[in-house]
Amino acid sequence: MTVREPPPAPPSGWAVPDAVAWTLGLAAGALAAGPGGARPDPLVVTSAVAFGLHQVLLRVTPRPPAALTGRGATAWLAGTLLLAAAVVVALALPAAGALLPADATATGCAVAAALILAGRAGWDRRRGRRSGPAGRTPVLLYGSAASAYALAGLMRTDDGCRYRPVGLVPDHPVDPAAADGGVPVVGDRADVAPAIAATGARLVVLTSPVPPDRLDALYRQARAAGAAVQPVPETNLLIEGADEPGAWDVASLLGRHPVPPDLAGSAAYLTGRRVLVVGAGGSIGSELCRQIARLDPAELMLLDRDESALHATQLSMSGRALLDGPETILADIRDAAALRRIAATRRPDVVFHAAALKHLPMLETHPAEAVKTNIVGTLNVLAACGGVDRFVNISTDKAANPTSVLGLSKRITERLTAEAAGRAAGTFLSVRFGNVLGSRGSVLTAFRAQLRAGRPVTVTHPEVTRYFMTVREAVALVLRAAEIGRAGEALILEMGPPVRIVDVAHQMGAMMGRTPEIVYTGLRPGEKVHEDLFGTGERDARPIHPMISHVAVPPLDPALLDRLDPHGEPAAVRAALAELCAAPVPHAAAVRLLTPTPAAPTPMPPTPMPPAAVTPASAAASPPRDGA
Repeated sequence: MTVREPPPAPPSGWAVPDAVAWTLGLAAGALAAGPGGARPDPLVVTSAVAFGLHQVLLRVTPRPPAALTGRGATAWLAGTLLLAAAVVVALALPAAGALLPADATATGCAVAAALILAGRAGWDRRRGRRSGPAGRTPVLLYGSAASAYALAGLMRTDDGCRYRPVGLVPDHPVDPAAADGGVPVVGDRADVAPAIAATGARLVVLTSPVPPDRLDALYRQARAAGAAVQPVPETNLLIEGADEPGAWDVASLLGRHPVPPDLAGSAAYLTGRRVLVVGAGGSIGSELCRQIARLDPAELMLLDRDESALHATQLSMSGRALLDGPETILADIRDAAALRRIAATRRPDVVFHAAALKHLPMLETHPAEAVKTNIVGTLNVLAACGGVDRFVNISTDKAANPTSVLGLSKRITERLTAEAAGRAAGTFLSVRFGNVLGSRGSVLTAFRAQLRAGRPVTVTHPEVTRYFMTVREAVALVLRAAEIGRAGEALILEMGPPVRIVDVAHQMGAMMGRTPEIVYTGLRPGEKVHEDLFGTGERDARPIHPMISHVAVPPLDPALLDRLDPHGEPAAVRAALAELCAAPVPHAAAVRLLTPTPAAPTPMPPTPMPPAAVTPASAAASPPRDGA
């Protein structure tokens, strides 16, 4: 991209050019009045009075929305010049000698006004040439004035930018006369429609976070005025243009204000330790790797079945992805023997298990795959890593009161992790949360593809809601939960209020400048209208962190997995999962749940695997994906 220096004399610096214009204009008027008319003292006084009066009028004269740009702005400026000239001429009549004669003053004011208007017009033409082709999208900036001025300067000084700033609706009062960067302050944040109409904006760019209630109103107002709404993009997207909302800030799309990650509390148990991330190629696993890498572990190991996903994760961390170092481990969690060899040779201290199949409809059709990967795969990882200091199983809100194969399988993994916690010397726990914004295969991805293709947007139910969180925030809280959680618990992250999916579709359509056609397809097998974060009997207790709840998890005897036949009919597998998920707690484990201080644990021996873990079919199965 080619960046040129901006031309001199920005709009906020018109005071000096205007002063020169008033002096030259009044001097011309005095000379035109006859010999001796241009005496220095009256000329200086008259110029000072005219200039000062006009500057005051520029600040105090009301500027309606129609006078923000183009001819409206020219007419408003001409009106202030006419008013200033009338007052100066009126003052010149009784002040003969101190000021220029009235006829010379009138002529001089006309010349000065012409110079000022010509200067503004020349500036606008020059800025228009620098703005490139007329096809640039006019943009109304909404939010932080400081961010808006910075964005506006970037838009104007880059030859390749596809956007042209035409106005600012600030989130806090800003003096219109102090507008920087040539962006006029326009309208009221409570109703942007008049500002959109006055400026001709086709896009509203949010320059700072907007509360959810105001964001919803903003989308409606902009849509009614014929403009799209986009959260502030990354700098390169601002310059090159972004045609799809996935390239923009999806957190702002939903009005969510992520809590900045505080990794200081997580450093103690990760710094200088050997950390293994299982499922490192997924959305959650890759972000875990990125955040853990900043905490200076002694060794960070990335394990995944998908070599391309490992490549992408490594590239995002270091800018290089040769896949030839010991940090990347290609392995399948269905392969128990391979996991045992890896754990024995690499000896991790901390393990994050984020590998799982996660697509609900697919697992309803193929429940045996959920058994092989989500359940048996987790059991393999637990058995191989039974001697680690800390084990974190990534779960999902679908494990609370589960109605789907995905939810049942993840609830079983929570219970298996709790069972391992009772026998392991380390701290074994689960972390449960909802959907991650922008993850692969998410609803946002589907909506984007449908909108770009001009197809109807498919939503299962008019009232269906889901919990959403940014991946960065979720992982930061996972790291914190892993530090404060007790053995056998499930830590549940605060997700904020659930979001109606149909509202997401409408807002995404508005971002793309389209009104989507919504087609309701009906709930699919296993789906809920509203997800739960807490299961029946679970209580929201937050004794340590305001965004992390602690719930006890009843352990599940791994020997009961013999009831699962991964080669059975899908209906039989689903029924067996439901039965296993509801299996009673062994008596000894129930006593531990009711005892405040558990007995000192003993090292955890490897757990025998069900036959499904070692079948040839499982070794060639599809790769695991990130849970949650």
